[in-house]
Amino acid sequence: MATLKDFRNNIKPNWCPGCGDFSVQAAIQRAAANVGLEPEQLGVVSGIGCSGRISGYINAYGFHGVHGRSLPIAQGLKMANRELTVVAAGGDGDGFAIGMGHTVHAIRRNIDMTYIVMDNQIYGLTKGQTSPRSAEGFKTKSTPSGSIESALSPLEVALAAGATFIAQSFSSNLKQLTHLIEEGMKHKGFSFINVFSPCVTFNKVNTYEWFKEHIVDLEETPDYDPSNRVSAMTKIMETNSLVTGLIYQDKSKKSYEDLVTGFKPEGLANQNITLTEQEFEKLVAEFK
Repeated sequence: MATLKDFRNNIKPNWCPGCGDFSVQAAIQRAAANVGLEPEQLGVVSGIGCSGRISGYINAYGFHGVHGRSLPIAQGLKMANRELTVVAAGGDGDGFAIGMGHTVHAIRRNIDMTYIVMDNQIYGLTKGQTSPRSAEGFKTKSTPSGSIESALSPLEVALAAGATFIAQSFSSNLKQLTHLIEEGMKHKGFSFINVFSPCVTFNKVNTYEWFKEHIVDLEETPDYDPSNRVSAMTKIMETNSLVTGLIYQDKSKKSYEDLVTGFKPEGLANQNITLTEQEFEKLVAEFK
């Protein structure tokens, strides 16, 4: 059985010291080992941005895609090989700006995979511009007088889009984050996990200290019911989306793959598909 060390490679991450993404990487590796995966059973797909580098830092199948497009690639990977545990990863700019359309439709489609967003409320790789998650009044190089736009609430969007698994964590809480990723991997459907991952270089507002003062942890609410969709939306709005833990889970809805007629459980490479010469020639002729 694989251990945490098996999901490590010899590539040293070049994130800024103190970046929250280090914890996200560690949590994915720990979660994969804890649920009993082998490195060849895990696929990690990422987009562009600081977070996009994560697919190369984990010993598993990795794909570094283009900006905002980690989800189409990850969904295709899962559809081609449903035996693979697929994790898509990206930042808030990647997932909630250029990739927002993919995010919403991946959520409603409910393919059996996990999407982890490293949310630092800023564009870090391009040196500190306002992102869709930046608060109103937030001052950056692109908004020197303060942003006039309100911040997007990804949890509200995910719930409204029909997500069957919604969780949020803080990169400083490695134990909780690891557990939520484990649960996301085990969930039969699309798992959306937003992670507060502070940018220590460009975001001097939403710091580790700031989050520790403002976060509301659902572990402090023992009677909270994550199966109640109305309660989930109420909690999100009450806390201004600063809530961590398992926020909502619907175990009754089938995943996309289970609803596709004739979709086989085996990966394409393991399916015994044979064509006669006449069938092959007929198939090729359709593309001439």
